[in-house]
Amino acid sequence: MEQGLALLLPLFLGLLQPGHGGRLEVEPPEPEVAVAVGESRQFACRLACADGQVASVQWRGLDTSLGSVKSGTGSSVLWVHNASLSAAGTRMCVGYCGKRSFHHTVNLLVFAFPDQLTVSPESLVPGRDREVACTAHNVSPARPDVFSMSLLLGDQELEGVQTLDRDVMEEPQEDEDPLFQVTERWLLPPLGIPAPPTLHCQVTMSLPGLNRSHRQSIPVLQGLTSPEPCVTTSLESPITTSPETPEQTSTHSPRSPDPEPGNSSTRPCHPEIHQVSALGTLELLCEAACGPGVAVHWTQAPGGLAAYKTREAGAQAWLTSGSTLWTECHPEGWFQCRLDPGGQMANLYLVPEICSLPASAALWTGSLVLGLLLLVFLIYRLWKRCRPTS
Repeated sequence: MEQGLALLLPLFLGLLQPGHGGRLEVEPPEPEVAVAVGESRQFACRLACADGQVASVQWRGLDTSLGSVKSGTGSSVLWVHNASLSAAGTRMCVGYCGKRSFHHTVNLLVFAFPDQLTVSPESLVPGRDREVACTAHNVSPARPDVFSMSLLLGDQELEGVQTLDRDVMEEPQEDEDPLFQVTERWLLPPLGIPAPPTLHCQVTMSLPGLNRSHRQSIPVLQGLTSPEPCVTTSLESPITTSPETPEQTSTHSPRSPDPEPGNSSTRPCHPEIHQVSALGTLELLCEAACGPGVAVHWTQAPGGLAAYKTREAGAQAWLTSGSTLWTECHPEGWFQCRLDPGGQMANLYLVPEICSLPASAALWTGSLVLGLLLLVFLIYRLWKRCRPTS
């Protein structure tokens, strides 16, 4: 009995040797390969047989509309051109050495991950904006284990942020490949004082052998801490929401919380915005008393900076409305300047005092002309009555 087993063992081991020394080589060797929509990929399969046998190799499981195959002695190459979502699936390379067969399967994963992110709101006001939403468009797949979204401060997830919900909707498409719109909403924690200059929404696609990310920045308007934007009703007493300006503590809106005492001594240097113009014109000064080596720049104005004249000189920058009266129905909104280096911001919200100045001026001019005409008429009548008769 033992002698019979000893004779059968070498025979059994010989049956386990594939193709008498043959070996199937596939490039790439991974069992799952991810390819983006629109990209192309090549898969090569080779087989070398022992004892001079001729190898036969062929890719199978391929729809002719999804790629092309070129086979020769001992090799076969599969090309996937302009991959679509419908091209995903299993491909198999089959090789033969005589009567021996070999096979290797590859699962082709096709994904869509364009850099198409939108955020709401587009910028944050600390203390007023408590929620933020980020939406990724035209992605696939959208499963949570593959596609993730996060809110970052720097390179780390924002501490204390809470995920409120996640919505997945199918995008309207003309073709049959389904793409998705994914929206995630977060509840913001207190951002601290001073608030960070920027948060980021990051989306990540994680597939075998692949990890890609896109980011969308969310600017944080520095110094804006009131629950509602402060709005002035007079150009003579503008309200700036930057908490570092001394004048602001006495002219803040009744709806705005009082600045916390003692904060200014612990904060870094911040720019300040002052109004230096008279009624009917607009001239603003942004300045920073931070010592040498700093500069301030105007970064935002209602209607765009091109509608104004700006002049910068180190730690001071002026903005004027030019020859046009700013009160003449000019768009209201935020003025903003930035300190470099550091990136600290100062913000000022202004509303024109009067929008009907041209009509009032025309009415005043008309009344003056009418009064002059009436005066001339009265003088002429008196002259005719009082002139001596000849």
